[in-house]
Amino acid sequence: MRKILHIDMDAFYASVEQRDDPSLRGRPVVVAWRGARSVVCAASYEARVYGVRSAMPAARAERLCPDAVFVPPDFVRYKAVSRQVRGIFLAHTDLVQPLSLDEAYLDVTAPKIASPSATDTARRIRAEIRETTALTASAGIAPNKFLAKIASDWNKPDGQYVVRPSQVEAFLTPLPVAKIPGVGKVMERKLADLGIATVGDLRGFALDELQARFGSFGASLYRRARGIDERPVEPDQPVQSISTEDTFATDLPLAELEPAIRALAAKAWAATRKTDRVGRTVVLKLKTAQFRILTRSFTPDAPPASEEEVIAIALALRERVRLPESTRYRLAGVGLSGFRDRDEGLLQPALFA
Repeated sequence: MRKILHIDMDAFYASVEQRDDPSLRGRPVVVAWRGARSVVCAASYEARVYGVRSAMPAARAERLCPDAVFVPPDFVRYKAVSRQVRGIFLAHTDLVQPLSLDEAYLDVTAPKIASPSATDTARRIRAEIRETTALTASAGIAPNKFLAKIASDWNKPDGQYVVRPSQVEAFLTPLPVAKIPGVGKVMERKLADLGIATVGDLRGFALDELQARFGSFGASLYRRARGIDERPVEPDQPVQSISTEDTFATDLPLAELEPAIRALAAKAWAATRKTDRVGRTVVLKLKTAQFRILTRSFTPDAPPASEEEVIAIALALRERVRLPESTRYRLAGVGLSGFRDRDEGLLQPALFA
C-alpha cells in the first residue's frame, strides 16, 4: 500500500507577490499582464472571493473585481521559490514528481526522515515550507495519486486532508463526476444524459457498459469510481512533448500567420535542444476568434533535424486548414511530440530502410 502526498502551494504566484510587497497583503491581487488578450496566471484568495480564477481573461477579472491590483508575472522569482520547495520535498523522499512550479506528488511510503505516518510527514513538509519561504501549502494524503490530488483541495488554504484506505468509498461517493480527471464539460453532459451526476452514480455502471460507450476512457472511469489508481510517482519522467504558443493582440487571417508560426517553430526547436530526446511529430495548433481549436500534425520518416525543417513542416500544416478565408485566429502554437531517446530516434529510420 503506497502512501502518496499531493502538495499544492496556496495561490502560489499571488502569494509570492504579497510576501514580497507588504502593500499587497490583504488586497485582491491578480497576477496577469494587462491587455485585452491577457489571461490570469494566479489570483489571491481575496480576489477569488469575487470569482476571479486562473486562466480567466484578464479583462473579465477586472470586471469582476474592479479594485484588483494587477501585477505582471515574474517567473524568475517563482522558479527560485519553487526550487526551495523542491529541496524540502527531496529531503523527505527521492520520489518526487513535479506537476508544475507549485505542485507535486510525493511517495512517502519509505521516507528518508523517520515519521510515524504520512500525515505527520505532510505536516512537517508544510511547516518547513512556511519556515523557509514564508508561504503556505496544502496537502492531500491518500493511497494513490488520484485520491491525493482531490484531497489536497479539501482544506485549502494552509490545510491538509487524509483519505485512509477504509474511507475511499465514502469519500468518493458524493463527489461530482467532474472531479475525475478527463471529465470536462462535454463528458459531464454525456454522463448526465445517463443519469450520472456523482461518483456514486458512476459506480453503479458495469465495466463492459462504460467501455462500450466510452472506449478506453470508460475503463478509466470505472477504476476511478472505485478509487483505483496504480500509477507510481515518477520522478524522472521522459519528455513526451514540447510546445509553445502565442495569443495575438488582434485576430489574424490564416494568410498572415506565417511570421508567428516561424517564430513559434524556432522557439519550440530551441526548447528541444535542452533535452536528450528527439521529437518525431510536428504539431500546429490554431484557435479561432470563436475559440474553436484546430490541430494539424505530421510525422516525417526521420525526425526533424533542424529548425528550418520544423518551420517548413509547420508552415505546410497551415495549408491543411480548410476553414473559410474570412476566419480569424486569436492564437497559434507549434510543438513537437512523439519523443524518443536520441539514439533510438537516429537509428529508427535505418531499421525500416
